[in-house]
Amino acid sequence: MAENNSSRGGNGILSVVGTGPGSSDYLVPAALQELQAADVIVGYRTYLDLVRPLIAGKEIVVSAMMQEVDRVNQAFDLADAGKHVALVSGGDPGIYAMAGLVYEVAEARAGSSEIRVVAGVAALNACAERLGAPLMHDFATVSLSDLLTPWEVIEKRIRAAVEADFVVVIYNPRSKKRNWQLQTLLEIVEKHRGADTVVGMVRAATREDEKVRVTTIEQFDVTDVDMQTLVIIGNASTYIKNGKMITPRGYRDKYQLA
Repeated sequence: MAENNSSRGGNGILSVVGTGPGSSDYLVPAALQELQAADVIVGYRTYLDLVRPLIAGKEIVVSAMMQEVDRVNQAFDLADAGKHVALVSGGDPGIYAMAGLVYEVAEARAGSSEIRVVAGVAALNACAERLGAPLMHDFATVSLSDLLTPWEVIEKRIRAAVEADFVVVIYNPRSKKRNWQLQTLLEIVEKHRGADTVVGMVRAATREDEKVRVTTIEQFDVTDVDMQTLVIIGNASTYIKNGKMITPRGYRDKYQLA
């Protein structure tokens, strides 16, 4: 395969592989090829379970949630020992995932293993597909997780995106402990765009327990949302048609469409 974002050097290979939103139908061929070529697969159990049939017979190292730094260091230890390691990341590893941490850890370790980043279908792509066409104009992505970013910074970015009338894609929208930020965001949007602003949510996109809903801020129930959910908030022009969320690009204003 074509090498992607590689840091050349010595011993082994650490491939950061995006497995897509969940269904194997959405695993890109380059990612599958990298999984097949690897000697060892490292990852969080939930993501490993999604590709388990594809990695049968491989050495598998399971990591717990909230242990990202340890997981990356363990993957580097294996790569520095001469192995080809695939570090599994859900969605796309370059979007709120493992790619950045891998490069940061590599710099701190001053290691010599080659690094490859293999893109995957991002959650926003799969969720946009399910919702209709919500991302047809400018959009911003914001993670509501304040584990690594202070809420004050997150809120500043939200307000800037809303005031600029971006479609806003929300990652990590709500957890059991962090259950108020999404409601705060919706109140900010409602103040600027109104209660009839279109909102779409997709939980577990492409998986068997997938749930899709298109509604408005006024009708939106935040308790339906968890960490497996992605929320897309429309801009001032986004509308609902036949249950789909559509953000027009502007063709209607310039062309005769039919």
